[in-house]
Amino acid sequence: MQRYNILWADDEIDLLKPHIIFLNNKGYDVTPVPSGADALEKCNEEKYDIVFLDENMPGMTGLETLSQIKAIKPNLPVIMITKSEEEHIMEEAIGSKIADYLIKPLNPNQILLSIKKILDNKRLVTEKTNIGYQQDFRNLSMAYNDRIGHEEWAEIYKKLVYWELEIDNTENKSMKDIIDMQKSEANKNFADFIIDNYESWLNDAGSSKPVLSHQIMKKKVFPLLEKDQPLFFILIDNLRYDQWKVLESTINTYFNVDEETNYYSILPTTTAYARNAIFFRIAAF
Repeated sequence: MQRYNILWADDEIDLLKPHIIFLNNKGYDVTPVPSGADALEKCNEEKYDIVFLDENMPGMTGLETLSQIKAIKPNLPVIMITKSEEEHIMEEAIGSKIADYLIKPLNPNQILLSIKKILDNKRLVTEKTNIGYQQDFRNLSMAYNDRIGHEEWAEIYKKLVYWELEIDNTENKSMKDIIDMQKSEANKNFADFIIDNYESWLNDAGSSKPVLSHQIMKKKVFPLLEKDQPLFFILIDNLRYDQWKVLESTINTYFNVDEETNYYSILPTTTAYARNAIFFRIAAF
């Protein structure tokens, strides 16, 4: 296991010795200093993975030290520690891009959790993601090898996209070849499913079928027009579901997503009855 170097600045550093011993026993090397000036000097001389910074120190305060540390090492994570719960101090620290904020008296497990959240985050997320996907791998394989309907296929697709994005965010992407292989196998089985059902979807009005491209306006957009409320229709050509999931967090910053539904956008396969049908309907407005 990698040993991380921690710099801890506090004018009462001697009183924190039990916490320092606790972290040493957990595999972390801690360098204690009694002031902000000393912390700044150490940051200039040595490499540290994280800094614990007391907010209320004589001389150079924690916030002043934080500002100078960020000026020379902007990517160095800093955890602010304080006895004060005053809102303006918290806001100033957060505005200075601290990694975490702890209130005294400190709890050893609280300190450890903060460190792991910052330093071990990628490793822990990778391990959790890989274990989760391995557990779901068999369930997904059994599902798309069974006789299932269009709704179940949509759910399988969403799950595969979810795991693909999760694995893409892991540290070493060790499961990428596995998810690619499973997607390829699912695609083959989905193609067979389309071949078996495509004709009845187009010709049998009573068959259980998904929403298709030429039906999207009638079933999803026109009912909204009947509510007599302002409506914007935004069409992004060739936007895949995985691309939408990447954009969704940004969209949620400005709007609330009330509903997310699926339709089989690849069908019908003739362009005149698929994508262009949407453009023709828009022109009709």
